[in-house]
Amino acid sequence: MLEVKNLYCGYNGEDVVKNVNFKVNRGENICIVGPNGCGKSTLLKAISNLITFKGSVFLDGKDTKSLKRKDLAIRVALMTQSSNILFPYSIYDTVALGRYAHLNGVFSRLNKNDEEIINSSLDKVGLLDIKDKLISELSGGQLQRVFLARAFAQDPDVILLDEPTNHLDLRYQIEMLDYLKLWARENNKIVVAVLHDLNLVQNFGDKVLMLKDGVIKNNGNTREVLNGSDLEEVYGIDIKAFMLRTLGKWK
Repeated sequence: MLEVKNLYCGYNGEDVVKNVNFKVNRGENICIVGPNGCGKSTLLKAISNLITFKGSVFLDGKDTKSLKRKDLAIRVALMTQSSNILFPYSIYDTVALGRYAHLNGVFSRLNKNDEEIINSSLDKVGLLDIKDKLISELSGGQLQRVFLARAFAQDPDVILLDEPTNHLDLRYQIEMLDYLKLWARENNKIVVAVLHDLNLVQNFGDKVLMLKDGVIKNNGNTREVLNGSDLEEVYGIDIKAFMLRTLGKWK
């Protein structure tokens, strides 16, 4: 289980996220929603220990602050919006980076099991047939799938995703989220995803954590949270009425 307790975090001594508490069981996913600037990405960085925070994050009852950096890298994968291309690696070599935390030392080599996991991860995102292509030659959508495959190759207990559907066409958005949901259920893993598209949240999310100004406005079952009265207050628009009106145009 992933449990966040009394978490405060931010930048330059000012808290952006304030007193956040939630739990996610293994086999489940939770979507973090809210308007721009409400602290969604900052919360993910704190959970992954990329920024300092007050409070606690527990994974299977163990405080993540007590984990060695390598152990945390094995158990928690973070895919952010700003995955930059620093070197023109091939797709395969980029995905292989997800296995390095599992190696015994700097000079250790990937074994057959590592290679099978890398190829399987590439196959899941539809890139196995172009694995030797340089990532500098890819479209934004293809690059997003490379970074997702790298997260899969890491084989973590928890995947943290910050707008994972950015740059993906509709088919890959749906396929990717469907696979993530299946991956969590079948492998007893946890997915925490920041998503803006509430249609995708309705279809993907087991639970929803709704933030406003860094504070939890609602937290619970997806259907209950997104059908509650808080949605209009948080977004400043009657989203449900807009969605239903738009749906009527498909008839």
